[in-house]
Amino acid sequence: MRKIMLNGQWELAEAGNDRLCEVQVPGSVLSGLYGAGKIEDPFYRTNEDVTRELFRKDYEFSRTFVAAEDILKEEKIILVCEGLDTLADIYINGQKAGSADNMHRTWKLDVKEFLHSGENQIRIVFRSVFKYIEAYEYEDNKEIHYVPCGGMKGNQLIRKAHCMFGWDWGPQTIDAGIFRDIYLEAYSHPRIEDVKITQVHGDNAVDVCITVAVSGDAVDKCQLRVTIQEDAESVCGHRTGANDRKTEAHVCKVGETVSANNNPAVLTSSIHNPKLWWPNGYGNQPLYKVQVELLDEDGTVLETITKRIGLRTLTISQEKDLWGKEFAFCVNGVKIFAMGGNYIPEDCIYSRITPEVQKYLLESCKRANFNCVRVWGGGYYPSDHFYDLCDEMGLIVWQDLMFACNVYDLTEEFEDNITKEITENVKRLRHHASLGLWCGNNEMESAWDHWPEVQSESKYLRADYIKMFEYVIPKAVRAADSETFFWQSSPSSGGCFDDPDDENRGDCHYWDVWHGQKPFTDYQKHYFRFCSEFGFQSFPCLKTVESFTEEKDRNIFSRVMENHQKNPAANGKILYYLSENFRYPENFRKLLYVSQILQGMAMKYGVDHWRRHRGRCMGTLYWQINDNWPVASWASIDYFGRWKALHYMAKKFYGPQAVSMCMDGDIMQVYLANESMDAQSYQVAFYVKNMECEILEKLTGTGTVGVQESAPILAVDVSGWEDKKYEIFLEAEVTLADGGVLCDVETLVPYKYLELDKPEITAEVEEQGDAFVIHLKSSCFSPFTAIGFTDADVTLEDNFFHMTDGEEMCVRLDKKDIRNGEILDAADLTQQMEILTLA
Repeated sequence: MRKIMLNGQWELAEAGNDRLCEVQVPGSVLSGLYGAGKIEDPFYRTNEDVTRELFRKDYEFSRTFVAAEDILKEEKIILVCEGLDTLADIYINGQKAGSADNMHRTWKLDVKEFLHSGENQIRIVFRSVFKYIEAYEYEDNKEIHYVPCGGMKGNQLIRKAHCMFGWDWGPQTIDAGIFRDIYLEAYSHPRIEDVKITQVHGDNAVDVCITVAVSGDAVDKCQLRVTIQEDAESVCGHRTGANDRKTEAHVCKVGETVSANNNPAVLTSSIHNPKLWWPNGYGNQPLYKVQVELLDEDGTVLETITKRIGLRTLTISQEKDLWGKEFAFCVNGVKIFAMGGNYIPEDCIYSRITPEVQKYLLESCKRANFNCVRVWGGGYYPSDHFYDLCDEMGLIVWQDLMFACNVYDLTEEFEDNITKEITENVKRLRHHASLGLWCGNNEMESAWDHWPEVQSESKYLRADYIKMFEYVIPKAVRAADSETFFWQSSPSSGGCFDDPDDENRGDCHYWDVWHGQKPFTDYQKHYFRFCSEFGFQSFPCLKTVESFTEEKDRNIFSRVMENHQKNPAANGKILYYLSENFRYPENFRKLLYVSQILQGMAMKYGVDHWRRHRGRCMGTLYWQINDNWPVASWASIDYFGRWKALHYMAKKFYGPQAVSMCMDGDIMQVYLANESMDAQSYQVAFYVKNMECEILEKLTGTGTVGVQESAPILAVDVSGWEDKKYEIFLEAEVTLADGGVLCDVETLVPYKYLELDKPEITAEVEEQGDAFVIHLKSSCFSPFTAIGFTDADVTLEDNFFHMTDGEEMCVRLDKKDIRNGEILDAADLTQQMEILTLA
């Protein structure tokens, strides 16, 4: 097979008009226009309004390419478009070769009849989605009125990422273009159409079953060769440590196994002494490379398909128990407490979503001790590279199908389109070790159950929901992947509107803290079996705000700041929670900083509570990990990759061992959560300290917390400190057998009532080979101390930390964690460094 890449330089124009500019493909209308200086930054100030209006027009992408005589002699020449966004007509040399109407599918067109020797032209016209929506004719009694928060009417009529029409954290940028690879494949031989890999685990052996479908003429004369070997290389660019030896190799003639009309062929290999794949924190992530080769009768390789797998069992346990029915990932027979967050599209301009961006975000998740990410259903299906990274990093993927917070008109055409979309993507992703479950949609069962604005829609549309998510979609998923657990919706108790928000079964989304403006303490009233969404907003840091504002805009109620806040009245909601917990900050920069502390505190409060009740609750996925533009949102990592306070705090509250405190009447209980596969011996010290960090009371204890256990390790009556509650703080310090030290700080009153002194913090910087070490000392208690930098972006070993004594504290910065700028030496770091404190 021969491949002609069509990526690279194309020309962009309004349909039927002269050329506007060049555009690099993968690319889009926005990436082309902005790159050529034809429009201003779509994210700057309120440029979203102008950007949206661009897409009331049609656009076309065109380029020329050369087809040599020998290419044209091939029997098949297929145009492969891996990502067309979205309503596209494809022309070759002026003749229409086909159309596309789903950005979630790969489109393949036989274009041989349109080609000639020498120079050829390809032109792709992207039709306006607005025009399509305006012209759409609903079936009788099925007009859809519901619009998602921040979205646009009609977004659900088109198989385009819903959030491109806006969401309550994202802009209405719309966009259109060729956002993934585009190329020609020319061949005259049979092809491998599908490779399905399943596993059967036994005693110290795994049977790997490879099912291969082959198509084309003379298939009965072909052979298949399958090789399985340990994979020594990773997509992260380092060796995994596995041996490069071949584990098994098989040769099978298709004609000897099945006739040409009786595909597929089934080949089985037994791997003895298998190295099992585990989620992050539970073990290693060894991977095996499965290579399938199609050979002709002379042994010449016609095509090679390579997939990487991890040997593991992975499902959802729903055993009945004391409280109802559990909901827990179970890997290799071990029940996992899922710790992670929800992942949205990385950018509004999809051609900017590079492997480097995905790697950085997922590495940030792993560094914060995540073992799970949920790919949310209002965006897109990520690239293969995304899942390769999750395989390597041990991040279980909760994979939503791309349906979210919407009402759908299930026409015959729509049903056929989504069935093909789901079949293609399930087949593409099903082999990944990290794939934990398929989920039919986000919040739609719950919406039909009790959201008034959805319940008011036509009963015929409700019937469409039942057909779509109880029959059509589950059937398509199970036909393509019978191995992976399928869950109808999130939240759900199992489908069919059976109390989808039941706290004692299935998964839950909890939003009374934030949307309902309940206090953080409200988390402690709930014992969800698995909390797959809960969140709290914050502003990004000042550098990020400066990227989209002028100085006059830097007030949270300005038009620009409210434009970069898509959740109605949310800036005021942040201020409400701030008033409940902190004094009003002295300037705009401090306001942004304190909002991030609030966000981290809220998420910590919930996660600590649910980890204390491990067994009853078996997972927390906070909303959300990342942003797709610079905005005030629920993200723990902002659009530019800058960790907010939440992400640094998550590194601690998602740690394999985590210490937390909670009040029970007059008793402060200290808990140690241990999610590791080893019991943990500990020494615990509990301190009452004043604002000068002097110890007023100390209690100690020792003990052991079992494997995957959370337990109270110390109980302290603090009622005697009632009269001093404004002048003290409480600290729990746990020292583990390996020397690791875990700390937690609590107060008896909100921070706004504490008599905090203004800390004097000294900082000295030392360069140590491939790192800098910042040596800090504080004159008094300094909660939530944060280090920022004026130029470079960095990820520190720790940040937003409590300084609780007069001892020196060291914070490490590895040089590899310096991004978007540079730090030349210790003096330069000192000059760039800014320290923020609460007082």
